[in-house]
Amino acid sequence: MNIVLQQSSINKTQSSINVTGSKSETNRLLLLQALYPNIELKNISQSDDSNVMVEALCNSQFTTHNSKLIDVHHAGTAMRFLTAFFAIKEDREIVLTGSSRMKERPIKILVEALKQLGAEITYEENEGFPPIRIKGQKITKNKVSLKADVSSQYISALLLIAPKLENGLELTLEGEITSIPYIKMTLALLNEIGVETNFKNNVIKVNPQFTIHNSQFTIESDWSSASYFYSIVALSEIGTQITLSSYKQNSLQGDSALAEIYKDFGVETVFQENSIFLRKATNCQLSIINCQLNNSPDIAQTIAVTCFGLGIGCHLTGLHTLKIKETDRLEALKTELSKLGATISVTNDSLTIVQSNNQIIESSIDTYQDHRMAMAFAPLALKTALVINEAEVVSKSFPTFWEDLKSLGFHISDI
Repeated sequence: MNIVLQQSSINKTQSSINVTGSKSETNRLLLLQALYPNIELKNISQSDDSNVMVEALCNSQFTTHNSKLIDVHHAGTAMRFLTAFFAIKEDREIVLTGSSRMKERPIKILVEALKQLGAEITYEENEGFPPIRIKGQKITKNKVSLKADVSSQYISALLLIAPKLENGLELTLEGEITSIPYIKMTLALLNEIGVETNFKNNVIKVNPQFTIHNSQFTIESDWSSASYFYSIVALSEIGTQITLSSYKQNSLQGDSALAEIYKDFGVETVFQENSIFLRKATNCQLSIINCQLNNSPDIAQTIAVTCFGLGIGCHLTGLHTLKIKETDRLEALKTELSKLGATISVTNDSLTIVQSNNQIIESSIDTYQDHRMAMAFAPLALKTALVINEAEVVSKSFPTFWEDLKSLGFHISDI
């Protein structure tokens, strides 16, 4: 499905959007719920990725010696978390696979770590990549090491299964750690269900915990999803207001850094009970924005597009994990922003846009099967008409995104 976003302006009067639960928190808690069935969850993410997790975990509820094919499609989080989960499901054998792009996304680092612990995992096609065959085992070893600069999802996958290991887990991270907030999110959720953890220097210890008391979680809304509304407010006139629910001031999500980052774009964030109130207070006075995004790489696309839309430059670093997402996000940003008239350069770790007052060129934006490409570029409809190709990809994390934009006053039509 391709759509046209016509030039539009957001009403200055306050608009409200309900954003479903964080995909990051949901997928962690879904896995913990599968390990500890007396966990109750509310405000679960309605994303494709979380739906895939639910379906796959439902398939884990029976025992068989016959292998079963489980397809996670484009869901990278599900691929990593389920690899660890099925590795400890005794007497279960499954083949975990995904889309053609998923078969290009590396899994070897996690597989090797699980093998260090005694897991039995083999590759069905290409060494180091899905699909993988997993024969569940009882794991008694409890020490493993990983490079610290890998995707935090590898680390979280190990931590989530750790309390169900007979002797818990001692995980040593080698080198400089990236995406610390996602690791801390995982540990905080473990602590909330009563699991004892310790994170000191580069060593994380998780104690075994075979049963827990009844626990209820109301999942906070997704801050990554909030980023697109921050961008909309930043690109709008002074006085524009949007309210988003449900958010916490002491969020576990690294992308909550948005509230601080978007001050530079003139966006004010006010926390009101379980909501955030966004308001365009001033125009951006800077000529260039510098952001180190090691802890929140998922908002890089949004920030880059906001800067381009405002005609200011940016230098974003800490982006090495974007190379192995749904697409190579750095190259995708370079290609699509260049179409619109940007002067942009990328490295393996950074992105730089040169300040420009040129008029934005109308263009057709390719999304590369990447939900964040579609949503990050959508706010530019405030500046020029756009075609968004394969717009349905937003269902991966935010199924109601286009309807929510319509409610704000965007003009959207199918082509």
